Amino acid sequence: MTRSFLVAAVLAALAASPALVPNAFAQDKVTKATNWKAQAEHGGYYQAVATGIYAKYGLDVTIRQGGPQVDNNLLMLAGRIDFNMGGNSDSVFAFAEKNIPFRAVAAIFQKDPQILMSHPGVGNDSLAALKGKKVLISKAGVVSFYPYLKKMFGFTDEMVVPYTFNIAPFLADKQISQQGYATSEPYAAIKAGVTPVVHLLADNGYRTYSTTIEVSQKLIDEKPDLVQRFVDASILGWKDYLYGNPAPGNALIKKDNPDMTDDQIAFSIEAMKKYGIVDSGDAKTLGIGAMTDQRWKAAFDDAQALGVYAPGTDYTKAYTTKFVNKKVGL
Repeated sequence: MTRSFLVAAVLAALAASPALVPNAFAQDKVTKATNWKAQAEHGGYYQAVATGIYAKYGLDVTIRQGGPQVDNNLLMLAGRIDFNMGGNSDSVFAFAEKNIPFRAVAAIFQKDPQILMSHPGVGNDSLAALKGKKVLISKAGVVSFYPYLKKMFGFTDEMVVPYTFNIAPFLADKQISQQGYATSEPYAAIKAGVTPVVHLLADNGYRTYSTTIEVSQKLIDEKPDLVQRFVDASILGWKDYLYGNPAPGNALIKKDNPDMTDDQIAFSIEAMKKYGIVDSGDAKTLGIGAMTDQRWKAAFDDAQALGVYAPGTDYTKAYTTKFVNKKVGL
């Protein structure tokens, strides 16, 4: 009778805490790759590891840093990583165009943090005001977001000055603007004595998602429960990182990337909050990571208007909304 009572009690406890069921027996080991070296823009994942959120969802997660020489798509094709941190919607649409069996299953950043920044007090207070003026743009920027600026604001190829990820040319010339991330380059400028005017492209009609969670179709088909647990736990990690105590996640970030400073991390967290990078738009009502068919269509239409993808590309094959919009953490 005692044994029967104990078994019944355990089963009742598990039933009351379904999120803990996978953890009752064994942890699923998975690897999450980031798109660059550890930083606050990856904070939610590190927080979920550090605070045990992934463990509560039955996951033993290893975070693998990205970098300039790392090709995460090849690693995912080879089965070396299970979850990848993608770029923006354009990189996801490429999956559909090239018939690569990957899908975006969540969009952690509702806004792409891509910016242009200008010097204050010189009349460059809007994107429209930059038309015809010099702008520092990287090779990647020329083929990604710059075509949008050409179409929407009349920018031209003659305006482009090569950007080598060194802000010295920007600091030396008050009339020149440059690309950057809202969470990064403004901090470097401020440290150098310039408080820049920040033009967030997402607040000027650039409708792409960013920092997506990408998964192979094989994993979706074979282990949808694992994918769901990873997405849910990651969402809770991001909520805790932004609005709880980020110290546990920050400690792991600095362990992986010793060059990262407390001041830079604090600036990045504040910028993500200030601009609503994570929790704006649909995320306000559907939860962090939200994605909608309407928003994906808008982003694809913008890209198609620029002639980016082959005619007939079925962009809907590049993502699935089945794992998000469940109001997790709201």
